[in-house]
Amino acid sequence: MTVTAYTLAVVLDLFCLFLGYRFLFQPGPAAAGYGVAAHPDGDAGAYLSVKGSRDGALGLVGLVLLAFVGARAEAWFMVAVAVVPLFDTLNVLRHGGTRAVAFGIHFATAVIVLIGAGLLFAV
Repeated sequence: MTVTAYTLAVVLDLFCLFLGYRFLFQPGPAAAGYGVAAHPDGDAGAYLSVKGSRDGALGLVGLVLLAFVGARAEAWFMVAVAVVPLFDTLNVLRHGGTRAVAFGIHFATAVIVLIGAGLLFAV
């Protein structure tokens, strides 16, 4: 179980770094993948960059905690960070995204993050 717990934590942290990169360097496609496309007539670049910075920073903090503090600190971090995809679920629903994306991507991500936290607590 230890290998599974650590692997899931690292994969989730790396995925956050990937999302951060994508929102910073490919904001249009990243926004569409998020479930709420950027408005073509407006400049949402700053907001998409903020999301990219946030996601990248969360991934980096997770990796640092896991590497230098340990599994328990990473687990608590993951519990706290699970609110991000929960709010993303609400944002997608409030701004015209589909229920499939809201629950199939964002809510499912929150559940997976909480499962990862539970596995780390069990290590």
